[in-house]
Amino acid sequence: MTRTTDARQKALATAELLFRTQGYAATGLAQILEDSGAPKGSFYFHFPGGKEQLAREVLEAYGARTEAGMRQLAERCEGDPDRFTRALCKGVAKEMEAADWGVGCAAQNLANELAPSNRDFADALAAVFAAWTAAIAEVFAAHSSSGTAQRRAMALIAALEGARSLARAMRSAAPFDAVIAQFTHVK
Repeated sequence: MTRTTDARQKALATAELLFRTQGYAATGLAQILEDSGAPKGSFYFHFPGGKEQLAREVLEAYGARTEAGMRQLAERCEGDPDRFTRALCKGVAKEMEAADWGVGCAAQNLANELAPSNRDFADALAAVFAAWTAAIAEVFAAHSSSGTAQRRAMALIAALEGARSLARAMRSAAPFDAVIAQFTHVK
């Protein structure tokens, strides 16, 4: 009889939260194991590549979940770029405020810490950001050329990532309001 546990999922969820709140370098394996309750042997069974493999899998899951959320939001906003942008910014701000401004973007934090020195990780991060850009560009494409939609989508992601940093420091949604004002036709 095969024994199944949720140690792998707990380790992934715990690592994601820690990477989002305190970053990659400040998160040790001992903390991940303690906070997740995952046994050390189980951890290395699931993640033989250690912390870096765990971070890669966190990035893949976080990236895919975020992209799916963007696509669902686009459907709810019926492809309206202004409505989508407002909802996206307000949603990120609400998530951060609910976490007392302590939670950032896993991809952004990993990019800041790992991309400069790890080309493979930088490529994985670029793929995540490219997928997000494509999802947003589809919303913008109905109202602009393909190239303009791509640039605008990338600029929105860059603005959101910057707004996250400012919001954490300011403990305020004001940076997201500024992004909304710059990316929508103010009504």
